[in-house]
Amino acid sequence: MRFYNQQHPFYCGIDLHTRKMYCCVVDAAGEILVHRNLQTRGDHFLNLIAPYRDGLVVGVECMFSWYWLADLCKKEKIEFVLGHALYMRAIHGAKAKNDKIDSRKIALLLRGGNMPIAFAYPKELRATRDLLRRRMFLMRRRAELLGHVQSTNWQYNLPPLTKKLSYKKNRDGVAARFAEQSVRKMVELDLSLIGQLDTHLSDVERYLERTVKIDDPQNFYLLRTIPGVGRILALVLLYEIYDIKRFESVGRFISYCRLVKCAHESAGKKSGSGGSKIGNAHLKWAFSEAICLLLRESPEAQRFVARKEKKHGKAKALSILAAKLGRAVYWMLRKQEAFDVKTFFKN
Repeated sequence: MRFYNQQHPFYCGIDLHTRKMYCCVVDAAGEILVHRNLQTRGDHFLNLIAPYRDGLVVGVECMFSWYWLADLCKKEKIEFVLGHALYMRAIHGAKAKNDKIDSRKIALLLRGGNMPIAFAYPKELRATRDLLRRRMFLMRRRAELLGHVQSTNWQYNLPPLTKKLSYKKNRDGVAARFAEQSVRKMVELDLSLIGQLDTHLSDVERYLERTVKIDDPQNFYLLRTIPGVGRILALVLLYEIYDIKRFESVGRFISYCRLVKCAHESAGKKSGSGGSKIGNAHLKWAFSEAICLLLRESPEAQRFVARKEKKHGKAKALSILAAKLGRAVYWMLRKQEAFDVKTFFKN
Protein backbone atom coordinates (compact mmCIF):
# COMPACT_ATOMS: atom_id res chain seq x y z
CA MET A 1 0.00 0.00 0.00
CA ARG A 2 1.33 3.42 -0.98
CA PHE A 3 0.21 6.71 0.60
CA TYR A 4 0.26 10.26 -0.70
CA ASN A 5 2.40 12.17 1.82
CA GLN A 6 3.40 15.43 0.13
CA GLN A 7 2.72 18.68 1.99
CA HIS A 8 0.51 21.43 0.55
CA PRO A 9 -1.05 24.69 1.79
CA PHE A 10 -4.56 23.47 0.84
CA TYR A 11 -6.22 20.06 0.51
CA CYS A 12 -9.46 19.40 -1.37
CA GLY A 13 -11.40 16.19 -0.69
CA ILE A 14 -14.23 15.30 -3.07
CA ASP A 15 -16.97 12.72 -2.63
CA LEU A 16 -17.71 12.25 -6.33
CA HIS A 17 -20.92 11.02 -7.95
CA THR A 18 -22.29 11.16 -11.47
CA ARG A 19 -24.39 14.32 -10.99
CA LYS A 20 -23.16 15.78 -7.70
CA MET A 21 -19.81 16.25 -5.97
CA TYR A 22 -19.37 17.27 -2.35
CA CYS A 23 -16.17 19.33 -2.00
CA CYS A 24 -14.28 20.09 1.19
CA VAL A 25 -11.20 22.34 1.22
CA VAL A 26 -9.04 22.46 4.36
CA ASP A 27 -5.82 24.31 5.10
CA ALA A 28 -2.56 22.92 6.50
CA ALA A 29 -3.94 23.26 10.06
CA GLY A 30 -7.03 21.22 9.21
CA GLU A 31 -9.47 24.14 9.33
CA ILE A 32 -12.39 23.88 6.90
CA LEU A 33 -12.32 26.73 4.39
CA VAL A 34 -15.18 25.63 2.14
CA HIS A 35 -17.62 22.74 2.33
CA ARG A 36 -20.21 22.63 -0.42
CA ASN A 37 -22.22 20.36 -2.69
CA LEU A 38 -21.86 21.09 -6.43
CA GLN A 39 -23.04 19.83 -9.78
CA THR A 40 -20.40 17.81 -11.60
CA ARG A 41 -19.40 20.68 -13.87
CA GLY A 42 -15.85 21.79 -14.42
CA ASP A 43 -16.63 25.52 -14.30
CA HIS A 44 -18.45 25.19 -10.95
CA PHE A 45 -15.52 23.27 -9.49
CA LEU A 46 -12.90 25.76 -10.74
CA ASN A 47 -14.89 28.70 -9.35
CA LEU A 48 -15.10 27.01 -5.95
CA ILE A 49 -11.36 26.34 -5.62
CA ALA A 50 -10.22 29.60 -7.28
CA PRO A 51 -9.05 31.30 -4.02
CA TYR A 52 -6.99 28.22 -3.04
CA ARG A 53 -5.49 27.09 -6.36
CA ASP A 54 -1.88 27.92 -5.47
CA GLY A 55 -0.54 24.79 -3.79
CA LEU A 56 -3.86 22.92 -3.86
CA VAL A 57 -4.07 19.11 -4.10
CA VAL A 58 -7.34 17.38 -5.07
CA GLY A 59 -8.20 13.89 -3.82
CA VAL A 60 -11.07 11.65 -4.88
CA GLU A 61 -11.97 8.03 -4.20
CA CYS A 62 -11.68 5.77 -7.26
CA MET A 63 -15.06 5.21 -8.92
CA PHE A 64 -16.12 4.93 -12.54
CA SER A 65 -16.64 8.65 -13.28
CA TRP A 66 -13.28 10.06 -12.14
CA TYR A 67 -11.86 10.49 -15.67
CA TRP A 68 -13.17 13.99 -16.37
CA LEU A 69 -11.95 15.37 -13.05
CA ALA A 70 -8.45 13.93 -13.47
CA ASP A 71 -8.24 15.36 -16.99
CA LEU A 72 -9.49 18.76 -15.81
CA CYS A 73 -6.90 18.90 -13.02
CA LYS A 74 -4.13 17.95 -15.42
CA LYS A 75 -5.24 20.64 -17.87
CA GLU A 76 -5.38 23.27 -15.10
CA LYS A 77 -2.07 22.03 -13.58
CA ILE A 78 -3.67 21.07 -10.27
CA GLU A 79 -2.23 18.14 -8.31
CA PHE A 80 -4.64 15.18 -8.45
CA VAL A 81 -4.66 12.06 -6.25
CA LEU A 82 -6.84 9.02 -6.93
CA GLY A 83 -7.65 7.08 -3.76
CA HIS A 84 -7.69 3.28 -3.72
CA ALA A 85 -11.33 2.32 -3.08
CA LEU A 86 -10.67 -1.00 -1.31
CA TYR A 87 -8.11 0.46 1.08
CA MET A 88 -10.25 3.52 1.79
CA ARG A 89 -13.25 1.38 2.68
CA ALA A 90 -11.57 0.32 5.92
CA ILE A 91 -10.41 3.86 6.71
CA HIS A 92 -13.91 5.30 6.19
CA GLY A 93 -15.56 3.24 8.91
CA ALA A 94 -17.82 5.47 11.00
CA LYS A 95 -21.12 5.45 12.83
CA ALA A 96 -22.55 8.17 10.57
CA LYS A 97 -21.81 8.35 6.86
CA ASN A 98 -22.86 10.78 4.15
CA ASP A 99 -21.29 12.77 1.32
CA LYS A 100 -20.45 15.74 3.53
CA ILE A 101 -18.62 13.59 6.08
CA ASP A 102 -16.83 11.55 3.39
CA SER A 103 -15.52 14.62 1.56
CA ARG A 104 -14.04 15.99 4.81
CA LYS A 105 -12.42 12.63 5.58
CA ILE A 106 -10.80 12.51 2.15
CA ALA A 107 -9.40 16.02 2.66
CA LEU A 108 -8.02 15.04 6.09
CA LEU A 109 -6.53 11.83 4.72
CA LEU A 110 -4.64 13.92 2.18
CA ARG A 111 -3.49 16.34 4.87
CA GLY A 112 -2.35 13.58 7.21
CA GLY A 113 -0.44 11.60 4.56
CA ASN A 114 -2.83 8.65 4.86
CA MET A 115 -4.47 8.72 1.41
CA PRO A 116 -3.96 5.27 -0.20
CA ILE A 117 -3.00 5.82 -3.84
CA ALA A 118 -4.51 4.13 -6.88
CA PHE A 119 -2.95 4.59 -10.33
CA ALA A 120 -4.70 7.28 -12.36
CA TYR A 121 -4.32 5.88 -15.87
CA PRO A 122 -3.23 8.65 -18.29
CA LYS A 123 -5.70 10.01 -20.80
CA GLU A 124 -3.54 9.22 -23.84
CA LEU A 125 -4.03 5.42 -23.72
CA ARG A 126 -7.02 5.16 -21.39
CA ALA A 127 -9.68 4.94 -24.10
CA THR A 128 -7.82 2.15 -25.92
CA ARG A 129 -7.44 0.20 -22.67
CA ASP A 130 -11.18 0.58 -22.00
CA LEU A 131 -11.99 -0.63 -25.53
CA LEU A 132 -9.80 -3.67 -24.94
CA ARG A 133 -11.65 -4.39 -21.70
CA ARG A 134 -14.96 -4.08 -23.56
CA ARG A 135 -13.66 -6.58 -26.09
CA MET A 136 -13.02 -9.02 -23.23
CA PHE A 137 -16.59 -8.48 -21.98
CA LEU A 138 -18.02 -9.30 -25.42
CA MET A 139 -15.79 -12.36 -25.73
CA ARG A 140 -17.16 -13.71 -22.44
CA ARG A 141 -20.73 -13.17 -23.65
CA ARG A 142 -19.84 -15.12 -26.80
CA ALA A 143 -18.48 -17.97 -24.67
CA GLU A 144 -21.72 -18.00 -22.64
CA LEU A 145 -23.78 -18.32 -25.83
CA LEU A 146 -21.61 -21.16 -27.11
CA GLY A 147 -21.96 -22.89 -23.75
CA HIS A 148 -25.74 -22.45 -23.85
CA VAL A 149 -25.97 -24.19 -27.23
CA GLN A 150 -23.90 -27.07 -25.88
CA SER A 151 -25.97 -27.37 -22.68
CA THR A 152 -29.22 -27.27 -24.68
CA ASN A 153 -27.91 -30.14 -26.81
CA TRP A 154 -27.25 -32.21 -23.66
CA GLN A 155 -30.58 -31.13 -22.14
CA TYR A 156 -32.47 -32.87 -24.94
CA ASN A 157 -30.12 -35.89 -24.87
CA LEU A 158 -28.97 -35.49 -28.47
CA PRO A 159 -25.71 -36.93 -29.87
CA PRO A 160 -22.65 -34.87 -28.91
CA LEU A 161 -21.54 -32.01 -31.14
CA THR A 162 -18.26 -33.29 -32.52
CA LYS A 163 -17.05 -30.04 -34.06
CA LYS A 164 -16.16 -26.76 -32.33
CA LEU A 165 -18.94 -24.23 -32.64
CA SER A 166 -16.44 -21.39 -32.24
CA TYR A 167 -15.79 -21.81 -35.99
CA LYS A 168 -18.54 -20.44 -38.22
CA LYS A 169 -18.41 -23.32 -40.71
CA ASN A 170 -19.30 -25.81 -37.94
CA ARG A 171 -22.59 -24.12 -37.01
CA ASP A 172 -24.55 -25.11 -40.11
CA GLY A 173 -27.36 -27.52 -39.30
CA VAL A 174 -26.98 -27.27 -35.52
CA ALA A 175 -30.42 -25.76 -34.94
CA ALA A 176 -32.05 -28.39 -37.15
CA ARG A 177 -31.02 -31.09 -34.65
CA PHE A 178 -33.84 -30.02 -32.33
CA ALA A 179 -37.35 -31.31 -33.00
CA GLU A 180 -39.34 -28.69 -31.09
CA GLN A 181 -39.79 -25.44 -32.97
CA SER A 182 -39.34 -23.18 -29.91
CA VAL A 183 -36.06 -24.88 -28.97
CA ARG A 184 -34.86 -24.61 -32.56
CA LYS A 185 -35.73 -20.88 -32.53
CA MET A 186 -33.79 -20.40 -29.26
CA VAL A 187 -30.68 -22.09 -30.68
CA GLU A 188 -30.97 -20.06 -33.89
CA LEU A 189 -31.07 -16.90 -31.77
CA ASP A 190 -27.91 -17.96 -29.91
CA LEU A 191 -26.09 -18.77 -33.16
CA SER A 192 -27.17 -15.48 -34.73
CA LEU A 193 -25.85 -13.51 -31.77
CA ILE A 194 -22.57 -15.45 -31.90
CA GLY A 195 -22.25 -14.55 -35.59
CA GLN A 196 -22.86 -10.86 -34.86
CA LEU A 197 -20.31 -10.90 -32.04
CA ASP A 198 -17.76 -12.57 -34.32
CA THR A 199 -18.12 -9.70 -36.79
CA HIS A 200 -17.77 -6.99 -34.14
CA LEU A 201 -14.90 -8.74 -32.35
CA SER A 202 -12.92 -9.13 -35.57
CA ASP A 203 -13.39 -5.42 -36.32
CA VAL A 204 -12.31 -4.38 -32.79
CA GLU A 205 -9.27 -6.66 -32.86
CA ARG A 206 -8.09 -5.22 -36.19
CA TYR A 207 -8.54 -1.71 -34.80
CA LEU A 208 -6.58 -2.53 -31.63
CA GLU A 209 -3.76 -4.11 -33.60
CA ARG A 210 -3.47 -1.01 -35.78
CA THR A 211 -3.57 1.25 -32.71
CA VAL A 212 -0.85 -0.59 -30.76
CA LYS A 213 1.50 -0.30 -33.74
CA ILE A 214 1.27 3.46 -33.24
CA ASP A 215 1.25 3.51 -29.42
CA ASP A 216 4.00 1.01 -28.57
CA PRO A 217 4.96 -1.50 -31.29
CA GLN A 218 8.30 -2.38 -29.70
CA ASN A 219 6.88 -3.70 -26.43
CA PHE A 220 3.97 -5.33 -28.26
CA TYR A 221 6.30 -7.51 -30.32
CA LEU A 222 8.57 -8.01 -27.32
CA LEU A 223 5.72 -9.57 -25.33
CA ARG A 224 4.86 -11.81 -28.26
CA THR A 225 8.24 -13.52 -27.97
CA ILE A 226 6.80 -15.44 -24.98
CA PRO A 227 5.69 -18.88 -26.27
CA GLY A 228 1.90 -19.00 -26.52
CA VAL A 229 1.35 -15.25 -26.05
CA GLY A 230 -0.50 -14.01 -29.12
CA ARG A 231 -1.81 -10.61 -30.09
CA ILE A 232 -4.72 -10.46 -27.59
CA LEU A 233 -2.68 -11.44 -24.52
CA ALA A 234 0.11 -9.10 -25.61
CA LEU A 235 -2.42 -6.27 -25.95
CA VAL A 236 -3.87 -6.93 -22.49
CA LEU A 237 -0.44 -7.06 -20.86
CA LEU A 238 0.75 -3.93 -22.66
CA TYR A 239 -2.24 -1.67 -21.97
CA GLU A 240 -2.89 -2.88 -18.42
CA ILE A 241 0.77 -2.43 -17.40
CA TYR A 242 1.09 0.90 -19.27
CA ASP A 243 4.63 1.76 -18.09
CA ILE A 244 6.72 -0.82 -16.26
CA LYS A 245 8.78 1.95 -14.65
CA ARG A 246 5.83 2.92 -12.45
CA PHE A 247 6.60 -0.20 -10.41
CA GLU A 248 9.57 0.37 -8.13
CA SER A 249 10.38 -3.34 -7.83
CA VAL A 250 9.45 -6.69 -9.30
CA GLY A 251 7.68 -7.52 -6.02
CA ARG A 252 5.31 -4.58 -6.40
CA PHE A 253 4.59 -5.63 -9.97
CA ILE A 254 3.67 -9.25 -9.27
CA SER A 255 1.61 -8.09 -6.27
CA TYR A 256 -0.28 -5.69 -8.57
CA CYS A 257 -0.88 -8.63 -10.94
CA ARG A 258 -2.35 -10.72 -8.05
CA LEU A 259 0.34 -13.37 -8.56
CA VAL A 260 1.39 -13.59 -4.89
CA LYS A 261 -0.51 -13.99 -1.64
CA CYS A 262 0.00 -11.52 1.19
CA ALA A 263 0.51 -13.14 4.60
CA HIS A 264 -1.52 -12.00 7.62
CA GLU A 265 0.52 -12.19 10.81
CA SER A 266 0.09 -11.01 14.39
CA ALA A 267 2.27 -11.59 17.47
CA GLY A 268 4.49 -13.87 15.41
CA LYS A 269 1.59 -16.10 14.41
CA LYS A 270 0.40 -16.49 10.84
CA SER A 271 -3.34 -16.31 10.29
CA GLY A 272 -3.60 -17.05 6.58
CA SER A 273 -3.43 -14.59 3.71
CA GLY A 274 -5.57 -11.87 2.17
CA GLY A 275 -5.77 -9.09 -0.37
CA SER A 276 -6.71 -11.46 -3.20
CA LYS A 277 -9.04 -8.84 -4.74
CA ILE A 278 -6.57 -5.97 -4.52
CA GLY A 279 -4.67 -5.53 -7.76
CA ASN A 280 -5.42 -5.79 -11.45
CA ALA A 281 -7.89 -8.57 -12.30
CA HIS A 282 -7.18 -8.25 -16.03
CA LEU A 283 -3.47 -8.93 -15.55
CA LYS A 284 -4.29 -11.87 -13.28
CA TRP A 285 -6.42 -13.33 -16.07
CA ALA A 286 -3.77 -12.64 -18.71
CA PHE A 287 -1.01 -14.43 -16.79
CA SER A 288 -3.34 -17.35 -15.99
CA GLU A 289 -4.04 -17.75 -19.71
CA ALA A 290 -0.39 -17.23 -20.63
CA ILE A 291 0.90 -20.09 -18.49
CA CYS A 292 -1.68 -22.48 -19.95
CA LEU A 293 -0.51 -21.59 -23.44
CA LEU A 294 3.14 -21.73 -22.35
CA LEU A 295 2.58 -25.27 -21.08
CA ARG A 296 1.11 -26.21 -24.43
CA GLU A 297 4.06 -24.77 -26.36
CA SER A 298 7.05 -25.50 -24.13
CA PRO A 299 8.32 -28.94 -22.98
CA GLU A 300 10.55 -27.14 -20.47
CA ALA A 301 7.44 -25.59 -18.87
CA GLN A 302 5.78 -29.00 -18.67
CA ARG A 303 8.80 -30.48 -16.89
CA PHE A 304 8.97 -27.48 -14.52
CA VAL A 305 5.31 -27.85 -13.49
CA ALA A 306 5.63 -31.63 -13.14
CA ARG A 307 8.59 -31.14 -10.80
CA LYS A 308 6.79 -28.53 -8.66
CA GLU A 309 3.59 -30.56 -8.66
CA LYS A 310 5.25 -33.44 -6.79
CA LYS A 311 6.04 -31.10 -3.91
CA HIS A 312 3.19 -28.57 -3.91
CA GLY A 313 0.30 -30.01 -5.93
CA LYS A 314 -1.07 -28.94 -9.32
CA ALA A 315 -2.72 -25.64 -8.30
CA LYS A 316 0.33 -24.34 -6.40
CA ALA A 317 2.65 -25.44 -9.21
CA LEU A 318 0.68 -23.35 -11.72
CA SER A 319 0.71 -20.38 -9.33
CA ILE A 320 4.49 -20.66 -9.02
CA LEU A 321 4.83 -20.68 -12.81
CA ALA A 322 2.53 -17.64 -13.15
CA ALA A 323 4.58 -15.66 -10.61
CA LYS A 324 7.77 -16.71 -12.36
CA LEU A 325 6.37 -15.52 -15.69
CA GLY A 326 5.32 -12.22 -14.07
CA ARG A 327 8.89 -11.64 -12.92
CA ALA A 328 10.17 -12.46 -16.40
CA VAL A 329 7.77 -9.97 -18.03
CA TYR A 330 8.88 -7.27 -15.57
CA TRP A 331 12.56 -7.69 -16.46
CA MET A 332 11.83 -8.12 -20.17
CA LEU A 333 10.14 -4.73 -20.28
CA ARG A 334 12.73 -3.14 -17.99
CA LYS A 335 15.73 -4.39 -19.97
CA GLN A 336 14.00 -4.47 -23.36
CA GLU A 337 15.07 -8.08 -23.91
CA ALA A 338 13.16 -10.84 -25.69
CA PHE A 339 11.93 -13.91 -23.80
CA ASP A 340 14.51 -16.71 -23.57
CA VAL A 341 13.17 -20.15 -22.60
CA LYS A 342 16.56 -21.50 -21.50
CA THR A 343 17.22 -18.55 -19.20
CA PHE A 344 13.66 -18.67 -17.87
CA PHE A 345 13.95 -22.29 -16.72
CA LYS A 346 17.61 -22.10 -15.76
CA ASN A 347 16.87 -22.11 -12.01
